[in-house]
Amino acid sequence: MHYRNLSLLIVCQFISATGAIAVVTLGGIIGATLAENQAFATFPVSMMVLCVAAVAIPAAMLMKRVGRKAGFAFGSLSAIVAMLLAAWSLQQQNFWLFVAAAGMVGINMAFTQQYRFAAAESVEPAFVGRAISMVLLGAIGGAIVGPELVIRGQFWIEGAPYAGTLLAVACMYVFQFFLFFMLGPIQAEVDGNSVDKEQRPLRDVVRQRVFMVAVRGVVVAYGVMSFIMTATPISMHIHDDFSIADTASVIRSHVLGMYVPSLVSGYLLDRFGTTKIMSIGAMCLLVSVTIGIQDRSFMHYWSALIVLGVGWNFLYVGATTMLTHTYSMSERFKAQAVNDFSVFGMSALASLLAGTVMFLYGWTTLIFLPIPALLLILIALYSVRNDIQTRVVAT
Repeated sequence: MHYRNLSLLIVCQFISATGAIAVVTLGGIIGATLAENQAFATFPVSMMVLCVAAVAIPAAMLMKRVGRKAGFAFGSLSAIVAMLLAAWSLQQQNFWLFVAAAGMVGINMAFTQQYRFAAAESVEPAFVGRAISMVLLGAIGGAIVGPELVIRGQFWIEGAPYAGTLLAVACMYVFQFFLFFMLGPIQAEVDGNSVDKEQRPLRDVVRQRVFMVAVRGVVVAYGVMSFIMTATPISMHIHDDFSIADTASVIRSHVLGMYVPSLVSGYLLDRFGTTKIMSIGAMCLLVSVTIGIQDRSFMHYWSALIVLGVGWNFLYVGATTMLTHTYSMSERFKAQAVNDFSVFGMSALASLLAGTVMFLYGWTTLIFLPIPALLLILIALYSVRNDIQTRVVAT
């Protein structure tokens, strides 16, 4: 395995996760403070995810043209500008400036989502699942540092709560920008076969049964997670009067639940296969919903969000690994672009609906809504349990 690339990607994942977690934790709270209509409280987070979806295809195509290194560095620049703009928006008390800044964070996240593919392309096919899970480990640090910056940076700049947090994250992105210039060559970029091999039309790639199930798995994982996670700070801090420290603690635990399983998920994929691990992930998400329905105490929020994170990890890592087996190296950018566009288009819708549902119907109704999608993905996984190995593309 290319340990240099994996190490750098882990550190960069840590920085990107720190920024994203800070924005997700603060997005609904700042939105509720600045927006005139509380139904738009989660609009900054929704704009962030919408921009991930909108930029997913251009990001993949840009990296196809200029390479992973230059593409990732551009993503870091967008995040630096985003954090500076967000801090300024708080000083100006301007909701729409904050929305624009959150959108620019989404641009960075579109490139961040490609870290896992860069990791997969840096190793032999047998180690793809482990490489993907290793890169996601970087977010564990983000789960610790992000909420801590939210708490500690709240009053660093007088008259602009949380602006200090955002400026600190901007400095981290500057460091990330320079790290990318140390990234080694991606094997797929220097492998002549990845260019010369005949490509299938995109419609033939996406029509594969396994490809469709893999994309649905990632869509459900991110959609359900975004829907519940985006609503949690509003439900806890705005509706149930939990402190910002308690709210940040729950988000921190949730993100740890998302990424700590990466210590073992790659090995579990090798041992048990993608469909079984994805099914376990979907069932964990159902358990999370069940816990959330019971009550709105701190412990119920905390345990529901942890299980939500674990379910996301198993379903997301499993689906991403399944996806990498459905295309050749020469087809990878267009297949990855379709996947990420689908995922974050749904996530944008989920995060936007989270604020509206919370405002109109409350937490209990919101927590019920993901159940049909989770049951459908379990059925889809059962339907491909026997043919996944025969339908993959040799890479």
